[in-house]
Amino acid sequence: MSVLQNDRYLKALLQQPVDRTPVWMMRQAGRYLPEYRATRAIAGDFVSLMKNPELACEVTMQPLRRYPIDAAILFSDILTIPDAMGLGLYFETGEGPRFKSPIRSAADVNKIGIPDPEQELRYVMDTVRTIRKELDGKVPLIGFSGSPWTLATYMVEGGSTKTFSKIKGMMYSDPKLMHQLLDKVAESVISYLNAQIAAGAQSVMIFDTWGGVLTPRDYKDFSLNYMSKIIDGLTRENEGRKVPVTLFTKNGGQWLEMMAETGCDALGLDWTINIAEAKRRVGDKVALQGNMDPAMLYATPERIRQEVKTILADYGDSGTGHVFNLGHGITPDVTPENAGVFFESVVEYSPAFHK
Repeated sequence: MSVLQNDRYLKALLQQPVDRTPVWMMRQAGRYLPEYRATRAIAGDFVSLMKNPELACEVTMQPLRRYPIDAAILFSDILTIPDAMGLGLYFETGEGPRFKSPIRSAADVNKIGIPDPEQELRYVMDTVRTIRKELDGKVPLIGFSGSPWTLATYMVEGGSTKTFSKIKGMMYSDPKLMHQLLDKVAESVISYLNAQIAAGAQSVMIFDTWGGVLTPRDYKDFSLNYMSKIIDGLTRENEGRKVPVTLFTKNGGQWLEMMAETGCDALGLDWTINIAEAKRRVGDKVALQGNMDPAMLYATPERIRQEVKTILADYGDSGTGHVFNLGHGITPDVTPENAGVFFESVVEYSPAFHK
């Protein structure tokens, strides 16, 4: 493997000194870029694009050619694991992801196995290997998975939901079955992320998109406990380097202290919490990633620059331990120019916080 030329991102996650705050963006390979839309048109649809390692590598690289980004993130989807379990993932136009065979009963839970990442999920591992080769040590590669609770949400609901009635119904009426399902998913995530690390991912992130819909007690029992289990099972060193783990619960600002106790290296923050307050609460236990409101990218370039400065100042002078990002993914109708202002502002303004 080639020597890593820019390791700012990995150093910041481990709270080591860097010359400026590293920056990447959730969904940085995506529909806001015309070159992404062109590649997706070649693939035919999202699932075909995701399952084609060469094209998935191409869209991973596209934002890096345009912007001064400090990390690449594997182009994939959180729903690869349930798809590999045989639930039949497909995308309905305007509806988002759906499953042909959702999980509704004990028989359904018993039927699913733990996918072999080099068999049923081989296309993801091939994509990781292809990207690593293509990156040639320019920046590190982030691998990722959905959290067990978030994956289970889609698996039980059969797709996106606003009410969470089926998953919460199962959780409250049959908690034992819910734990059985979450346990299987957690085992699958451990083997999936470890395979990504073995294939070349240099850092991994767990996306708990729907943890924030739970009560504090249920969050701990049905989401955080399983993320802790995953963290305990992960390969934490590879290629002679530590492999940092970032935990992100959307709307999880009230639980930062609990999340910081899991043994992760960093917490992703959404935009509903001030980064100075988050830093005060977790101290130097973990690094922080975030946390500009993605909607700020609709503002004027001047306003975007001002927001970047504000977040950097809120994090403060010991800029160590901060990875700049949005509080969630970039939305498809943002202009590539405004995304550029975001990246360039971090590069321009952050060195002052790393004296």
